[in-house]
Amino acid sequence: MSNPTATQPTIVRTEVIVSTYNNPMALNYVLLALAGQRDADFSVCVADDGSDKVTHTLLENWSHRLSPIPLRHIWQPDDGFRKNTILNKAIDSSQADYLIFIDGDCVARPDFIACHIARRTEGVFLSGGMIRLPDRSTSALSEEGIGSGEVFRLNWIVAQIGLRKLSVLLKVAVLPMVLARKLEWLTPVKRTWNGANSSAWRRDLIAVNGFDESLRYGAEDVEMGVRLNNHGIVGQHIRYSTCLLHIEHLRGYADANIVQRNKAYVREVRKSGIDWTANGIVKLAARPPVAETEHDRSFSSQRQTVHVTAEIDNA
Repeated sequence: MSNPTATQPTIVRTEVIVSTYNNPMALNYVLLALAGQRDADFSVCVADDGSDKVTHTLLENWSHRLSPIPLRHIWQPDDGFRKNTILNKAIDSSQADYLIFIDGDCVARPDFIACHIARRTEGVFLSGGMIRLPDRSTSALSEEGIGSGEVFRLNWIVAQIGLRKLSVLLKVAVLPMVLARKLEWLTPVKRTWNGANSSAWRRDLIAVNGFDESLRYGAEDVEMGVRLNNHGIVGQHIRYSTCLLHIEHLRGYADANIVQRNKAYVREVRKSGIDWTANGIVKLAARPPVAETEHDRSFSSQRQTVHVTAEIDNA
C-alpha cells in the first residue's frame, strides 16, 4: 500500500510585499487591485517607511475589506528614505515561501499575482516592468475603473499616454503566453531586479542577506538583483506577460547629481562577484563566519556608504 502522505502536493505560501510612504490615495488603489486578483492564493504585507495616521486608518479599514486575504502592516519611524530597511523587516518576518514585491503606487492587473505564481522557478527571480501614467491620469483613476478592469484596457491607456512607444502597448496587450515569452526572450532590456515589480523565493533573498540598507533612493533594488545574479539566481522577464500601472508622484528625496556614483557602485558589485551585503537583514557582526571569504572582507573594508537618491528606471 502506498503512503498517502507521499503524494500530497507541497503548499507554497505566497506573500505580496507592498512598500509605501505617505501616499494613501495611491495605496488605496493598490489594495483595491490586489483585492480583485484572480486565481491566486496569497497574503499581503504593507511595508511602511514611516507613514502618518492617515495610512494607518486606511489599513485598518482594509484589514476587513480585503478579507479573506490576510493583511499585515509593518511600520518604522520616518527617518528619511529607508525603503530597504523596511523591506528587510518584511522579508525577515514573512511566513511565506515566495515573495512578490510591488510599490505602493503601482496598480496590478487582475492576472498579476497569478502570473508571478505560474512563472516562479527554482534558481530564478522574476523581473517585470510597469506603465508610467502621466500626472494628469491620476484624476482619471477611480475605484470603479480599477474594480471593473477598465484602466487596464488598451483604449483607456492609449487615451492616457498615446501611441508613443510600442513596448508600452505590448505591455498592455493581453498576449498569448507563447508570444509574450518570445518577446521577453528577445528584449534587450536587462533582467534586473525592479522593486516595483519583481519576485523571488524568500530563501534566495535570505541567502544574499536581502537589501543593502545603506542605499537610498535609486537602484537600491538593482543592486540586490546583481547580488542574486552573483549567487547564481538569474533574472527572467515577465514584462509582457502581465502589467502594472504606475501612479505618478513627486520625489522630494531624489537627487540626480549622484546617479553616476550609484551606477559605478552597481558595476563594482557586479564585477566583484560578491553576493552578501554587510548592511542587510543580518548585520556584519552576526554573519556566520563560514560564509565570509577574504575577498568579501577586502571588498567590505573598501565599501563606503552610498546615499542613493537618483532614479534609475528599468521599467
